[in-house]
Amino acid sequence: MSVNVATLRSATSVAGARESTRDFLDGLVPAIAAEASDAAVLVVSELVTNALRHGGETCTLELTGHPGTIEVAVHDPSPQAPRMRTPDLSGETGGFGWPMVNRLARATAVNRQADGKTVSALLAR
Repeated sequence: MSVNVATLRSATSVAGARESTRDFLDGLVPAIAAEASDAAVLVVSELVTNALRHGGETCTLELTGHPGTIEVAVHDPSPQAPRMRTPDLSGETGGFGWPMVNRLARATAVNRQADGKTVSALLAR
């Protein structure tokens, strides 16, 4: 089984990132389960949303299909790492996304670089 990689250099919308992710996942051989695909799209949606909200107008999305996993990596120029916080039940300030990403992923990582950070999530294929 080969490794598949797709890089969306400048994700400027969450909807576009979700669409690119679905296209990438639909092209994987062997195909992945619908639940795994939905989880990956949800993680992409959350990570790209946060990157655009906190890091600027664009981010970089990289998707990698490994034999047993899907890796999602989102790079943005902000050095601030995501953090766990008490969810806001009034719907004003969120707080649900990062815990959700950590529940869906086998592992998450935040790697800081001179030009920002990359947030990665490794999901079951």
